[in-house]
Amino acid sequence: MSLNGYEPSYYAASANSKRDYPSLLGEQQADVCIIGAGFTGLSAALHLAQKGYSVILLEGEKVGWGASGRNGGQVCPGHNMGHETLIRKVGKTAADNLWQMSLDSVQLVKDLIAEHQIQCDLKQGIMHIAAKPDHVDEIKEAVEYKQQVLGYDGIEFVPDQEVQAVLGTDRYYGGEYWSDAVHLHPLNYALGLADAAEKAGVRLFENSRVSDYTTGISGKDAEVRTTGGLVKAKYVMLACNGYLGKLEPRVAGKIMPINNFILATEPLSEEVCRRINRDDVAVADSRFVINYFKLSGDNRLLWGGGETYTSKFPADIPSFVRKYMLEFYPELKDVRIDYGWGGTLAITLNRMPHFDRIDNQLFVAQGYSGHGVALATLGGKLMADAISGSAEKFDTFAAVPTPTFPGGTLLRWPGLVAGMLYYSMRDRFF
Repeated sequence: MSLNGYEPSYYAASANSKRDYPSLLGEQQADVCIIGAGFTGLSAALHLAQKGYSVILLEGEKVGWGASGRNGGQVCPGHNMGHETLIRKVGKTAADNLWQMSLDSVQLVKDLIAEHQIQCDLKQGIMHIAAKPDHVDEIKEAVEYKQQVLGYDGIEFVPDQEVQAVLGTDRYYGGEYWSDAVHLHPLNYALGLADAAEKAGVRLFENSRVSDYTTGISGKDAEVRTTGGLVKAKYVMLACNGYLGKLEPRVAGKIMPINNFILATEPLSEEVCRRINRDDVAVADSRFVINYFKLSGDNRLLWGGGETYTSKFPADIPSFVRKYMLEFYPELKDVRIDYGWGGTLAITLNRMPHFDRIDNQLFVAQGYSGHGVALATLGGKLMADAISGSAEKFDTFAAVPTPTFPGGTLLRWPGLVAGMLYYSMRDRFF
């Protein structure tokens, strides 16, 4: 049963806005047509409208319906690929610029929330912690590299004893604390961006799934078709991420959709909250299949854990995720679970976002691989900048090589499942 058109979740139940946008009917004209109303599409639409472009934003379901409205809400600098590896891939200047853009992406989220007064339970601080003692040295070295080589002072190493004091468990070890990072209610952030975009002049259409489009024909507008209508535009942006499906075969093989799951407990007492999360930070651990958790604005524990690599979700999501929570907090065994939900994100083989200009009219940004709140917001802005003639930063991301999954969309599943199962076993047994 849906909640106001959304899949049931704590986020949907606590959404600020219950409004609906119309479906596309008939023919419309715009400078830019954006497909997908998640963080990427909403950010692109808002920034383009602020630059004076006419924008139509098409969403197959509801604003923020996909991963943007279902995720862990962590907004942290950095990339999944290390800085030294990026230097080998793209050179030092580009790697330095990519690091700076990761910092900029976090600041952009903060600025948008402040500028548009988005109420989304914004809180400060993220800890990345070791799930095993032999992960600690690697985290410590990464902190020292950022401090000494990158000159970044928004991070500090936290020893075992302090991590355990903050989180009230001896099952976690040393970690890093990102003081500039934030965490938030992602659906309310998305809805706030939609409201800001509409006020800037964007025309938003929900329940308007795109069936196909035509781009790249010299001298002709692009055409984007839905069941009920048609949009003619100078440019088209793909902002579908894990829900791209078969819409664009030329880039579908660059990403792998995977499912991740979250539960929300009943509201906890202040005493329990302070015991399991003294400083009200968001947390992610060092497992390959990570656990991540935080407290909601009304003191629920939101815990993310477990992944599946088929199109099906577990029949009982709360039970599926609960076992991961109890592994670290067995004292919560009697706490009621009020919500459990899943969502589909997109990963790339190298875990870096995939930005591309497919033809002279068609742009794509996707594959955020778990860094979606910050980097998708930035990705939308960079696509908007590229269309308006300032493509340098977009092109820096686009220059990072994004391998296609072996076998493309047909054979990527078996290889990924085998790899994920191997790393999942390493998490548990080694």
